[in-house]
Amino acid sequence: MAFELPALPYDYDALAPFMSRETLEYHHDKHHKAYVDNGNKLAAEAGLENLSLEEIVKQSYGKNAGLFNNAGQHYNHLHFWHWLKKNGGGKKLPGALEKAIDSDLGGYDKFRTDFIAAGTTQFGSGWAWLSVKNGKLEISKTPNGENPLVHGATPILGVDVWEHSYYIDYRNARPKYLEAFVDSLINWDYVLELYEKAK
Repeated sequence: MAFELPALPYDYDALAPFMSRETLEYHHDKHHKAYVDNGNKLAAEAGLENLSLEEIVKQSYGKNAGLFNNAGQHYNHLHFWHWLKKNGGGKKLPGALEKAIDSDLGGYDKFRTDFIAAGTTQFGSGWAWLSVKNGKLEISKTPNGENPLVHGATPILGVDVWEHSYYIDYRNARPKYLEAFVDSLINWDYVLELYEKAK
């Protein structure tokens, strides 16, 4: 399956002031595009271009670092753009998700604290995640382009903590970016959609 750069599901200005047009232009048009271009080239060289993206991620893990990082980042970003929306975030969660966060993670406030902490303490580049593993929600963090797929879990929410995702808007204040992400940007409807598929 050839990798393709999707159009953003909103205008470049839609997420301001929490994420600027300039950040989205760099992050989507340059960084994500590079993962697509490099991923296509490396998948073809590895003879894996006919597999699904998920399979390419799983099969290249631990075997082909270049392909894994580009395929992993493409997978992560395909979802990342949909995990963001104008007037998103905050405590107004769909019922099923709220129930799961209460029972598996000790409630919204604890989820918020733990998710932001995972993103803040991920040393260097990487991601913080909310995933479904063995039917339960869990919070984790991964380095570089790695994601929970390779650890037997299904990601339903992820935040990119590579500097290109926040440096233009927040400089080195990663915790401020993570707070803005959770409080003002998360598309909970998309998280619910992935949660229902993953169960």
